[in-house]
Amino acid sequence: MSVSHTLLGLLEAEPRHGYDLKKIYDEQFGQDRPLAYGQVYSTLSRLLRNGLIKATGVEQSDGPGPERKRYTITDAGVTDVARWLSTPESPQPYLQNTLYTKVVLALLSGRSAADLLTIQRSEHLAAMRVFTQRKIDGDLADQLICDHALFHLEADLRWLELTTARLDELATAVRS
Repeated sequence: MSVSHTLLGLLEAEPRHGYDLKKIYDEQFGQDRPLAYGQVYSTLSRLLRNGLIKATGVEQSDGPGPERKRYTITDAGVTDVARWLSTPESPQPYLQNTLYTKVVLALLSGRSAADLLTIQRSEHLAAMRVFTQRKIDGDLADQLICDHALFHLEADLRWLELTTARLDELATAVRS
């Protein structure tokens, strides 16, 4: 995910402080990986330097903390977000998958690739249970995020099953 574009998109709605941007980012997108404050402020500095945002004032914080700069998006920033939103993401095929590499190396070394695939299948099923429960307990955003993860895990499981069924054929091909 592009943190820069996400922060720009949040600024497009209204001017905000870095603290507010982190809070909203974490609530909307960072449930599993909250954004570090350092990343927020370094990203804001880069956006400011590139003319995509501007500082529109400084306010005293509520308490002993530092002053807070308020940022707003510029016309160039709006154009950049619009371009980013209208550009489709490239599908990411996993042609150099670590799991495939492990299967081949297990076969080459005489270890059990079947055991590796069985253990991996168990890990995938455990992750699916976690995401399924989170989906049941979550709001719409959690449900959609979990659906995405579950569909990818399901595709991985199909690959694990197919590879397990073809292990003998793969072993022959790898060893020749």
